[in-house]
Amino acid sequence: MEPLISERRVIDAAETLARSLGDNDNHTVAAAAMDVDGRIHQAANVYHFTGGPCAELVALGVAAAAGAKQLLTIAAAGDRGRGLIPPCGRCRQVLLDHHPDILVAVPAEKGPVVRPVRKLLPVVPRRVV
Repeated sequence: MEPLISERRVIDAAETLARSLGDNDNHTVAAAAMDVDGRIHQAANVYHFTGGPCAELVALGVAAAAGAKQLLTIAAAGDRGRGLIPPCGRCRQVLLDHHPDILVAVPAEKGPVVRPVRKLLPVVPRRVV
């Protein structure tokens, strides 16, 4: 589905931060997440050869530190003009586990779209209680 104005704010925030990263190879992806209060939390990845955290995961921590209880939308963008990028598999799983109703902005042929995180994973098993 096409992004709403509020979701477009999240995409714009991620893309703006990504453009500001410059040529720092330690920070190559930016993310922005909007909480239920409309606040946007921004973060950058922390590259490390041991597998530093992706920008989306850092954004979850930034939002938690700011007291956000529930996130509605998240977007990530790459530096050096790469624009909106989809989350990796690990991020998709963490997003599902921590914010199962979050919408994720992803690139599409005609521009950005938002998808429920559940739709970005091949199979989501039901929890057995």
